[in-house]
Parts: sequence; structure tokens; C-alpha cells
Amino acid sequence: MDLLNYCKAHGILIDHVPQVGIWKRFPTVDHPKSRNGAVKFMGNYAFVQNHATDIEVSIWKSDTDSYDSEQIMRDVREAEFKKQQDQRQAANKAAWLLNQCKFSTHPYLIKKGFKEEETNVWLNEGKKIMVIPMRVEGSLVGCQLIDEEGSKKFLFGQRTSLASFSFDNKGANILCEGYATALSIRAALKSMKRRYCIHVCFSAGNMVKMAASLSNGYVVADNDASGTGERVAKEIGWDYWMSDKVGEDANDTHQRLGSFKFAQSLLRSVRV
Repeated sequence: MDLLNYCKAHGILIDHVPQVGIWKRFPTVDHPKSRNGAVKFMGNYAFVQNHATDIEVSIWKSDTDSYDSEQIMRDVREAEFKKQQDQRQAANKAAWLLNQCKFSTHPYLIKKGFKEEETNVWLNEGKKIMVIPMRVEGSLVGCQLIDEEGSKKFLFGQRTSLASFSFDNKGANILCEGYATALSIRAALKSMKRRYCIHVCFSAGNMVKMAASLSNGYVVADNDASGTGERVAKEIGWDYWMSDKVGEDANDTHQRLGSFKFAQSLLRSVRV
């Protein structure tokens, strides 16, 4: 299998072989408006990862060219060292960004139905940027940035594996992908006077890792056209909720049905 088809098999939307020796980001089938696909082409082999679905980096090897296994290992070690450097820089940048923020409302949350919700907002060149801190075992590792139009990105080089943001009310563990989804879950459970610990995992693949680090809980899955959300929920093996409409996440359903009907639907599956 050639590199482009190998990447496509991992859900990465790629139409050209990238420059040698540099990590390049590409959209994915699951998140075509984001760049969750990463490819580093090394000539006769490449490192490939879809951050939305792949837990580890995969290695593509050319069917025709010979390759030096020792050179691959040297490249792997070099890439690991560079990754650790990038992660430290991203954590420092996240701390700096959070220090620049003020707590206020944001256009993205207003669009999502939470006009009074306040969050960390960084004013950058006249634009309001939401800054959602991401932590691993309590340590800040990076953040997700959401602009006024709803475009999302992570800091360059930051750690995303096992990184999350949590709304903790000392209750059952609930895993979901997005921040707005978590707000809808929180609103529903509050209305029913239920406790919760909602973990925003930022990707379906990371939900699998988070679930492995917890003893039990529930999943609120996105109903992706690709089926990724439901596939991951079934892989985790916990009870899960998912919208009955393709293309919807919990926030979409919340806005369509209203708070009461959404809460009823959620609690039929997530029996906290």
C-alpha cells in the first residue's frame, strides 16, 4: 500500500506526499475542518497518526524501497526528544495564555445556547479567543483555542494524550469529546439534581485512553457520519448515549429538543 492510501485508511484526508522530515498536519474524515491528521514522511517510511482515532503513531514502510531499521530507530528517538521539547514549550505557552485571560462570555458559547456562561477569554488583536486548559493528572499540558466562529485548534506540539478538562461535581465519570457538549450534559444533570464528573476529552481516540485510566463511567458519543463516535463508545464498553440523528452531538440535541426532553433522553442511557 502506498503512503497516500495508508494515510487514507487511517482517516486522513491527504492528496500529496508531504516534504521529507517534517511533521505536516491534515484534515481527517471525522474532523474535516480541523487538522487532526499528522504525517512525517521520511522517504521510504513515514510516521502517521490520526489524533481523533489513533492511540499510537503508526509506521508506514515502502513495499519497494529498502529501509534501514537502525536509522528508523534513530529517527524515532530524535522525534521523541523533539516531541518532549515541543510539549514543554506548549505547556509554558498555555500558562502564559491563561494568565492573559479574563473571565467573560464568548460568541461561540452564545451560539451553543449558553449566553450567560463565562469562560477564559483571551483578547487577541480585537478577537475573543476561548482558552480551555488541558491537564494530565492535574498538570497543565496545553489548551484548546476556539475563536468567535467556532474554529478550534491546539497549541503546536502540545500533549493531547490523556489530556482533559473536567467539570467535577463529585459524581459519576462521564466522557465526551467537546466543551459545548459537556456544558449541555452539565445543564441536564443539574436540572435533574444529579452529580457528575464530566471529562472533556477533545477527541474520540482520547476517550478510549481516558476510559482505560478510570474504573467505570458513561460515554456521551457524537453521532458522526463516519460512525467513529459509536464505534469508540462500544470499544470502551460502558453504557453510552448518542443522538438518534446523524451529525449531531449532545449540544445539537440539547438545542433541538430543549433542556427537559434532552435531560430525559440522556438519563435513559446515562443512569447516574
